[in-house]
Amino acid sequence: MPTEDATYTVLVTWTDLAEPGPSMLRDAGCDVVFLTETKDKAEVDKLLGTCEIDAVISRTIELDADALRSCPSLKVISKHGVGVNNIDVDAATALCIPVTNTPGANSQSVAELTLGLMITAARRIPWLHDHVKHGRWRRVQDGYQLGGQTLGLVGLGQVGRRVATAARALGMAVAVFDPAIAEDDAPPGVRVCGELTDVLRMANVLSLHVPLTDGTRGLIGREQIDLLPDGSIIVNTSRGPVIHEPALVDALRSGKLRAAGLDTTAIEPIRPDDPLLELENVFITPHIGGSTTASASAVAAAAAENLLAVLRGAAVQLDRQVNPEVFDARGRA
Repeated sequence: MPTEDATYTVLVTWTDLAEPGPSMLRDAGCDVVFLTETKDKAEVDKLLGTCEIDAVISRTIELDADALRSCPSLKVISKHGVGVNNIDVDAATALCIPVTNTPGANSQSVAELTLGLMITAARRIPWLHDHVKHGRWRRVQDGYQLGGQTLGLVGLGQVGRRVATAARALGMAVAVFDPAIAEDDAPPGVRVCGELTDVLRMANVLSLHVPLTDGTRGLIGREQIDLLPDGSIIVNTSRGPVIHEPALVDALRSGKLRAAGLDTTAIEPIRPDDPLLELENVFITPHIGGSTTASASAVAAAAAENLLAVLRGAAVQLDRQVNPEVFDARGRA
């Protein structure tokens, strides 16, 4: 529970926050409140509805309109990460609550996992490891070499750029679709395509790096998968609902797709009866792309920095403003 002598009370919607985040907040006179082990929405709703919370560092638990309206003292929501699909941003904007995020803070870690999933899908590393552990020394000759193939990127933000550079170093051609990117803004050697279909038709490996929005939900469905070369690989380290999963499952079963590497699924945690878990050519990690110690520290520091800037009336980097219209209105006040 909040203490009485703190300047501000900050709710972290999780049980912990990596350093230096907590120290930054406490040094600024903030009381930092964490969740208990339940880690559920009911606890968040209760704290917002009964305590004078000034700021929230939002992890993954939903912050809906009712919860935001129940806390008239709330002055800022600082997302720990990039994706804000767990926050009702429209409601926050209507309540004039600034929402921030931390683009780039975990991009190196996410890019590294993207490459790991790409190589895992191409070479079936977990499958081979399991065989060796069970006494089967099978030197199969069906590995898929990435060098000489084409990587198709959907989205060229900070993660996509790192993946593109690494893929080029592996000897891959790289093509990207991102409506926000001009051709002269891409890394050297990266081909910018004007249409998603252009990338799909050439992508031996398709890697997704887009936020979840109304425009990207179900972006890769049956029609898009059919455009990929036979035997392609799909990697998703963005958001699960960007892919239409029934179409993905069908393509993996039929052999249209060689494999998939997924750090995120449409429903998380994934259900035990999800058909993806029945397939040997799917490799899934539990949404841990940014979960390294280095990334956790960087994201926590950026989230705390954003939050304190708003509370102090200081400027917040433009690329960290989720609802810039609220920042603009506050600046004019």
